[in-house]
Amino acid sequence: MSNSLMIIFPYQYEDNWVFDDEAVGLKNEPFVCGVPGMIDILVKDIPDAKKKFKLIFSKNPFPKYQVKLIWIREEYGGNWYYWEEKDMNGWLCPALFRYFDAVPLEIYCKAEGLNKISNVEPI
Repeated sequence: MSNSLMIIFPYQYEDNWVFDDEAVGLKNEPFVCGVPGMIDILVKDIPDAKKKFKLIFSKNPFPKYQVKLIWIREEYGGNWYYWEEKDMNGWLCPALFRYFDAVPLEIYCKAEGLNKISNVEPI
C-alpha cells in the first residue's frame, strides 16, 4: 500500500452508511453488522454527516484520532473489530483488503465534516 493515511467519504443511502471509492472499484459499498451504529456515534456532532463526511483511517495511530478499533477475529472473509471505549463490535467486509495488504490488528479513525480544516499541527 502506498498511503499510511487513507480517506473515504461515507454518506447515507437508502438508510444505510455507504461509501464510494473509484480508485479501488467500490460504489455504494455498505457498512454492516455493527459498523453503522459505530458511525452514528462517531458523527453525532457533525452537521449534515448523513449527506457526506470525511473518514480518515490508518493501521497506525495519528494525531487526534478519535477511535481505535482492535481486531477480534476473521469471519466469512471479513474481520470483526472491537471499539473498547463504546463496548461495540463491528464487522468489516473483505473490501478492507482494498486498503490493507494484511489484516490490521488495529485501525485508527477520525471523522470530520467536509468544511472542517484539519487540526493536525505542522512539524
